Amino acid sequence: MTALDPFTRGLRTFASDIAEGFLEITHNGFALIGLAVMCGALTLITQPELRQAGESQLFGWLQTRQGIAGVDIDLSAIDRATASNPQALPKKHADLAYWLSRKYRVAPEPLSAIVAEAYEIGQRSKLDPTLILAVMAIESGFNPFAQSPVGAQGLMQVITRVHSDKYDNFGGVFAAFDPLTNLRVGARVLKECIIRGGSTEAGLKFYVGAANIEDDGGYVGKVIAEHSRLQSVAAGRSVPASAAGASVAPAPGKGAQSSQSVALLTTL
Repeated sequence: MTALDPFTRGLRTFASDIAEGFLEITHNGFALIGLAVMCGALTLITQPELRQAGESQLFGWLQTRQGIAGVDIDLSAIDRATASNPQALPKKHADLAYWLSRKYRVAPEPLSAIVAEAYEIGQRSKLDPTLILAVMAIESGFNPFAQSPVGAQGLMQVITRVHSDKYDNFGGVFAAFDPLTNLRVGARVLKECIIRGGSTEAGLKFYVGAANIEDDGGYVGKVIAEHSRLQSVAAGRSVPASAAGASVAPAPGKGAQSSQSVALLTTL
């Protein structure tokens, strides 16, 4: 045995002790981390308000990081979309949405929301929902941003400046371009026109601004024909969804007879 042997053995023992200590510390550290994670998970399960607050902070951090990276994130955009799943609707509502989608080349999801709203409004106002849909079809072809030369706007082509007061409860006249708001206001105007005219046909002439002229440009006939087709679709009958006839009808009350139209509608 040389003089270096005890020193070598000492170094080995020292290194072994250090390694064992490191492993022990690491093991205990992982155990503490696991215990902390378990406690945190249990806390989040039993305290949903803490979980929600944590999720909000996490989403905020992710949005900030994505914003820095040049990617826009707006998780609330879905709440502003006028759309619903057609398969979640009653069958006749879904049939109408799909039929209108094929004919007017509009996505079935927004049409599903419009059909559902038409039925809800129709029930409240005692209007046939398929008549409301027929007016929208002929007036705008389901274009929520349509506008006529005299200022008739949106799905139901309500003359916004004439009926501006009807938009007060919806935040102002810009709501005319919100599909569901335009539908509600338009249905109200249509109901008033039918009451004033005394019949659906006469009410439609008031609606288009042709009540006091003989020629309505075929408007009433087009609405009634589309109404009949939509009633058949809702009843489960097979109706061709030809693109022919899907164009917006020329409405004299919103075109050539604009001054008379405004005068008539102002009194409603």
